Amino acid sequence: MRRLTRRGVLALAALAPVAARAAEPTPDGASHRLELAPGGFRLDGAPFRILAGEMHPARIPRSEWPARIAMARAMGLNTISIYLMWNAIEPQPGVFDSSGRQDIAAFLRLCAQAGLWVYLRPGPYVCAEWDLGGLPGWLLFDHDIALRTRDPRFLAACERYIAHVAAVVRPFLAKTGGPILMTQVENEYASFGTDTAYLAWIRACWQRHGITGLFSIADGLTQLQHARTVLPDCAIGLDGDDDAAGVATLAPGATGWISEAYPGWLTHWGDARFASAEFDADLRRILAARTSFSLYVVHGGTNFGLTAGANAKADGSAFQPVITSYDYGAPIDETGAPTAAFHRFRAMIAQSTGRTPPPVPDAPPMTGFAPVPARRAGSIRRAWRDWHHSDDPMSLERGQRQSLGMALYRTTIPAGAGGELHLPMVRDHARFFLDGADLGSRSRLDPSAAPLTVAPADRPRRLDILIDTFGHVGYGHALGEHKGIEGAVHLGALRLRGWAMSGLPLDAACVARLHALPPEDDAAGCLFAARFTPDRPGAGTYVDMSDWEKGYVWVNANALGRFDRRGPQQRLFCPAEFLRPGGNEVLVLDLHRPAPATLRGRTRLAG
Repeated sequence: MRRLTRRGVLALAALAPVAARAAEPTPDGASHRLELAPGGFRLDGAPFRILAGEMHPARIPRSEWPARIAMARAMGLNTISIYLMWNAIEPQPGVFDSSGRQDIAAFLRLCAQAGLWVYLRPGPYVCAEWDLGGLPGWLLFDHDIALRTRDPRFLAACERYIAHVAAVVRPFLAKTGGPILMTQVENEYASFGTDTAYLAWIRACWQRHGITGLFSIADGLTQLQHARTVLPDCAIGLDGDDDAAGVATLAPGATGWISEAYPGWLTHWGDARFASAEFDADLRRILAARTSFSLYVVHGGTNFGLTAGANAKADGSAFQPVITSYDYGAPIDETGAPTAAFHRFRAMIAQSTGRTPPPVPDAPPMTGFAPVPARRAGSIRRAWRDWHHSDDPMSLERGQRQSLGMALYRTTIPAGAGGELHLPMVRDHARFFLDGADLGSRSRLDPSAAPLTVAPADRPRRLDILIDTFGHVGYGHALGEHKGIEGAVHLGALRLRGWAMSGLPLDAACVARLHALPPEDDAAGCLFAARFTPDRPGAGTYVDMSDWEKGYVWVNANALGRFDRRGPQQRLFCPAEFLRPGGNEVLVLDLHRPAPATLRGRTRLAG
């Protein structure tokens, strides 16, 4: 993702036709056709400007989809841009989920009912600061698979996914009376590879399965000029910080548009504050240029559960895990409320289009709850089972066929052995125990920490390494790295051999099993529970975790996501649909806190 420059917008302005201010077509059940035109698009033969805002169904509570769509329409937008997350739609090979937040047909139907077009970005790869860029973690069970290439294993999995999604979205294509005007081919591929034949295969696969009409790619101009991964008869969606006049150097008569304009930015664990952006001047220039654009994002939502991704350099260093909130500083905040930027952008868009947008809907209600003490509940100590044995530690994906969650690595240190403990890169957070005693922790976020030292002893001792994961890297050449520990571990000059490994995927079944175990103290992470009643029924809340250390939170068995003392996020969004009018149970897994703390409800992400 790259920032937008004034030069790039003005260059697009020189290419763009002047658009009429008459009423424009909306999804109405009739057949419509979007086509490329010099400097822009034509819809049913007339100049058409895409005014889009991005939001992701997988990040929005299912019951609140209509409210988010209505809010985007009230800002004056005419199109919703959406990513589809492959790993949410196909959580296991050949097993597809169309329930809840994965009911894509329902979301598309709501867009059409609201009179909004759709720019569909179905991947298979999407980035989106989502775990593994939306690719399923089970792809990594083939440890040498080459992602985003013409590796036959990868393409076979892609085709199965594409066939499923195509069957869902085909009835919603504009040519058949639906809202989907244009479909994106992969995402920002020029930032990763140069194999145009791979991109062409992805587009052809969508076409084989009935997805026709206009396609677009999305990337940075500099990357496209280097990789030359432009497809014929395809719009060129540009990220920010690009000279749009350069689109003509990629293909004669090419149509460029701004497929990602950034009114906000992402935040990582360990950042000093929530990210923000100044976008007003950029939007004024885009609108003055009458350029088609999509705001990334108009509404971000939440990385519920274990879905947040990460960024890193190609060698895995400079690791930056994304926080649970995907508020993004967007015009519509995480809870669905319009921000001050929303109202400014709304006024600018109305002035540019000459059309009065619909009234702004009421913001979703938010509430707090009184501080409640937690108590011990369940166990981790007794949960480890299905041990895998190997000479050296193996990754979660190879050793347990598990892509996220936690793992325990166990070996025996021989009598007399001692020294500094040296491991391969820990992915991502490790706690060390010697015969159950806490030796300390090391995090991928603190790579300069000194190695742990183990003093010699005259007897064998048990070494346990508890691993917790952040999301997989979702952008760049570190894509596809495995989690946990992989490779030789040395204590001084001694290579420690003979490892046992067990995993906890922290999915719904795993958490239910942990909760059902008898409560007990465990230095390697404790489970706590509490009950609260919201101050206002039918409203959402934020669960304040500022008294806690690092771990995960569930409310009424719904996974809110990760928390981490390093911040900047200390409050986790809990939507109204997760709550009950009476008592609500919170379950906390804290990897560092031995004693329970207090939970409280807030109405805002911060402040």
